[in-house]
Amino acid sequence: MSATVATAETMSGLDAAGREVRRAGEAARVAALTLATATRGAKDVALLAMADRLERDSARILAANTADLSSTTASGTPEAMLDRLRLDSTRVAAMAEGLRDLSRLADPVGELVRGSRLANGLELRQVRVPLGVVAIVYEARPNVTSDAAGLCLKSGNAVILRGSSSAASSNAAIVASLRAAVEEAGLPADAIQLLTDPSRASVRALQRARGLVDALIPRGGADLIRSVVENASVPVIETGIGNCHVYVDRAADLDAAVPIVVNAKTSRPSVCNAAESLLVHADVADRFLPAVLDALAGAGVTLHADERALAAARRHAIAAQPATDADWDTEFLSLDLAVRVVDSLDEALHHIRTHGSGHTEAVLTDSEATAQRFVAEVDAAVVIVNASTRFTDGGEFGFGAEIGVSTQKLHARGPMGLPELTSTKYVVTGSGQTRG
Repeated sequence: MSATVATAETMSGLDAAGREVRRAGEAARVAALTLATATRGAKDVALLAMADRLERDSARILAANTADLSSTTASGTPEAMLDRLRLDSTRVAAMAEGLRDLSRLADPVGELVRGSRLANGLELRQVRVPLGVVAIVYEARPNVTSDAAGLCLKSGNAVILRGSSSAASSNAAIVASLRAAVEEAGLPADAIQLLTDPSRASVRALQRARGLVDALIPRGGADLIRSVVENASVPVIETGIGNCHVYVDRAADLDAAVPIVVNAKTSRPSVCNAAESLLVHADVADRFLPAVLDALAGAGVTLHADERALAAARRHAIAAQPATDADWDTEFLSLDLAVRVVDSLDEALHHIRTHGSGHTEAVLTDSEATAQRFVAEVDAAVVIVNASTRFTDGGEFGFGAEIGVSTQKLHARGPMGLPELTSTKYVVTGSGQTRG
């Protein structure tokens, strides 16, 4: 009995959420067979059609998003979460442009990873192949719907999307446009599936849909990611929260450091690559803190400061509050920033090892030795020297978009683009060889 049939029979006794997952998984597996052998040209035509359709349907998508925002605002959702949910014409245009960017990227499927001719004359090639069916569980951020669908299609995978109830109308409108465009382009609409059951039961069903789902990717808060990682029986690619730090070294260019820190915190505080903690070397704290804290406070940032940083803020009449132990471990996702003065690079590294989430860490320094040591000793998916943490992004890295930022160490780490949505197979070609 095939794995797919066995799983379908096993799931037959599930509730409505389980039955929806089964139907979506079975349809996606059929579509994945077509996508696995689709040419780059066929996939790129579909991506361009998807982009055009999003722009053509922009008014309908924005109306759906307005309905989601109205419902969510009424429930008292924090502004940071509303920002993740909110779409406007600029963001819809960016979603469309992201799909066009993907069409310009090389197709990873069939790429030769390595190859050789063995002593016995066998030709050995390792080539990239699609994963198959990728399921993604994510919170708010309806732009993920478009990014994930485009990335999966370009890499030859069918996708099952399970968004949050707060973005249900937005996601449904986006997926309707994408499915119509894919079908018009000659590929199966079932390559893009959206689960409509908003309950946790649908997530649980995805987690155990072995034989239907080849990889499950959670994107969201710490509780969601932890639950999926701990309870899934299907393979999981773990994305992580972003408790990101900026360390301002004693040898930093302090004038350049101020706008970098402000950008890292304020350009879009609700995303995972925003800075959540600022560490400042004691040797430059008296010169640097007044300028950077004033700039941050002027941008609306609430400062959670340790004793020395708090004293500096008060000397210059800058509003700040005492940091708590919990603040150092918090991904605020808002205009809040924890600030600490450290006495050495060693202390900064220890703080990051203790409180960091392994996402993105930045050092600002003109000392090559300090930069090299920071890069070597910080255990994170992305380490940045003399730039904002906000650059940890698939689009900024030239990947076209990203399926998420992986903080694990197996298969994929950092922003995951097209290659990270593939596996490999070995192709061995002989001329009659037998093994002795």
